[in-house]
Amino acid sequence: MGLISEVLLLPFAPVRGSGWAIRQVLEEAERIYYDPVTVRAELARLEEQLEAGEITEEEFDRQEDELLDRLEIATRTSAGLGNGTAP
Repeated sequence: MGLISEVLLLPFAPVRGSGWAIRQVLEEAERIYYDPVTVRAELARLEEQLEAGEITEEEFDRQEDELLDRLEIATRTSAGLGNGTAP
């Protein structure tokens, strides 16, 4: 960009910086949400809740399906990236 456009866009610098920060937070949240270790821990916790009678079989099945979907997405994504994090 030229000097003039930089000067004209200077008042918008805080907005651009905020947008970057928001993108970073969202990327980290998605990384944690789809982390296979996190999903497996949630599956274990869910099974403990079922065994303790804290949730019904139907609720267990529903939540388990959601977690398995997340795990599948995480596995596909990490395999596609080739970063070696797939189980």
